[in-house]
Amino acid sequence: MWGVVAWEKTPGGRDTHNPDSAKQSRPTLGMAILIDMKKKAGADQWEGQVYNAKDGQLYSSTITPLDSDHLEIKGCVLGFLCGGETWTRVAPPIPSSPVNSMAKGTQKPIAPAPKTAVAAATAAKKPGDQVGDICVLPEVAHAH
Repeated sequence: MWGVVAWEKTPGGRDTHNPDSAKQSRPTLGMAILIDMKKKAGADQWEGQVYNAKDGQLYSSTITPLDSDHLEIKGCVLGFLCGGETWTRVAPPIPSSPVNSMAKGTQKPIAPAPKTAVAAATAAKKPGDQVGDICVLPEVAHAH
């Protein structure tokens, strides 16, 4: 599993805190933040690294699905100083969601019904979406 920044609340973000000066001007939109996440044997959890653009650091991290719409992301420094947050799925689920569903026991999301017969025919012709699910950070999900 991996993840990238797919949307910015304020467009035009740059990776200004990256310790590699050559990367400080790269856009944050499209930047990988969940890196090399591997499924943990015998658990509904992934382990890898998370990149925090706010301080330019990589942290050991775990991802745990809480339910079909929420992921718990935890990052640790030195293995014991940990913090985390809950990410919320953007609704409605995109077409690849059933293919990329995380937990064996979770209910697969139901795709919304097409609004017209033309939309149904068009949707049937599209190849599988390889993007996967999209989640938002808590400050975006609760900013209403």
